[in-house]
Amino acid sequence: MNIGVFLSAADLGEQYTVPAKEFGRLIGEGGHSLVWGGSESGLMKVVADAVQASGGRLVGVSVEFLQDVARKNADEMVITRDLAHRKAELLQRSDAIVVMVGGTGTLDEATEILELKKHGKHTKPVVVLNSAGFYDGLEQQFRRMESEGFLPVPLADLVHFADDGAAALAYLQDRV
Repeated sequence: MNIGVFLSAADLGEQYTVPAKEFGRLIGEGGHSLVWGGSESGLMKVVADAVQASGGRLVGVSVEFLQDVARKNADEMVITRDLAHRKAELLQRSDAIVVMVGGTGTLDEATEILELKKHGKHTKPVVVLNSAGFYDGLEQQFRRMESEGFLPVPLADLVHFADDGAAALAYLQDRV
């Protein structure tokens, strides 16, 4: 399975790096490919290192203005002209999507993927990996959106929240 992962390129603490390493290890040991932003920094590097060390394949999708920080030893690296094309390429090359901890870029990617799914532009499973409760507030907001009629599809059909990498991968394997 080609697992698209959206996550931070920032250097973060153990509450986020330990789950990222674990999820990367599970991807690699499962014989899956990581499709990610291709960066050689922060959590993007942590996950890619773990996938590669565990025998998984790396498919990076970077963007022209970030190509100088793209991973040199990825199995495949695609350079897009802008962030919009990067998101489209990441979705196209992925069988499933996992949203890990991140900032505004990750949130932008996640909401666009969910908006496309809401409108039937893809049917790929989407999991939010809620490491250290990072996305508790987002989950609460989505539940409110659903209960107050802002979502035209059930939340469970749109996105799944998982507390750890094993639960995230199990969910994906059941749906791909």
